[in-house]
Amino acid sequence: MSILVDKNTRVICQGITGKAGEFHSKNCLEYGTKMVAGVTPGRGGQSVLGLPVYDTVAESVEKNGAEATMIFVPAPFTADAILEAADAGIRLIIAITEGVPVLDMARVYARLKADYPNSRLVGPNCPGVITAGECKIGIMPGYIHKRGKVGVMSRSGTLTYEAVWQLTGLGLGQTTCVGLGGDPIVGTSFIDTLAMFQEDPETEAIIMMGEIGGTAEEEAAAFVKANVTKPVAAFIAGRTAPPGKRMGHAGAIISGGKGTAAEKVAALQDAGIEVAESPADMGEAVVRAIKRAGK
Repeated sequence: MSILVDKNTRVICQGITGKAGEFHSKNCLEYGTKMVAGVTPGRGGQSVLGLPVYDTVAESVEKNGAEATMIFVPAPFTADAILEAADAGIRLIIAITEGVPVLDMARVYARLKADYPNSRLVGPNCPGVITAGECKIGIMPGYIHKRGKVGVMSRSGTLTYEAVWQLTGLGLGQTTCVGLGGDPIVGTSFIDTLAMFQEDPETEAIIMMGEIGGTAEEEAAAFVKANVTKPVAAFIAGRTAPPGKRMGHAGAIISGGKGTAAEKVAALQDAGIEVAESPADMGEAVVRAIKRAGK
């Protein structure tokens, strides 16, 4: 079993006629993803990579049964692309685009909650979602993934790849990897993903990679303490960042003394989560979490 996607998921790409959209659609097809169409307004009737291109998402849903989308449209148009997908009935919307204005995402987040409860957004500014050996929607390097038993979730694409590589090397493999995105407002949270991994019988352990800024990791720790029975490991990036300085992601900034690495690590450890000391220790932290749980 997997969460969010599997080998039968019918996927489209919004922005497939752009350089990035076509490149990553090609990689997804080669991985085995069931890509069924692309969407670019004004380019309907064309073909890219052998896939039909439509002017609207609604057409792709009607003619190809699309149920998931990956978005590669420019940042100023991403909010409208997300809402168009939701309005067309797409259940899983994965926005890869970075640089989406925060005010745009505040509007989109509220609209999705109020008007489209059946549509889930992952991202923006994220690497995507991959279920090893079945379906890749996004920009992750597929060859490093191996089907296994660890659920992976992260605010950082690079840390996701590093953790996946270590888990593959240790023979643990992955179930599904979810790149949540590094912006202040994203569609799917650590808590949302923890709940899905907890319910997934194939997922035997979980690793989360967070970073300084915000309170997402502290909230996730409280959720784990109350609701998750599986071994959980974690890593917090930005431990050496000075207060007030943004480190990499738009959401990774310490303000008002909140969101420090020390606070997050303390909350994670209080919840019984095994915390990795460095990025090189993430895979071994999962091993320690599994052993500590007696699994």
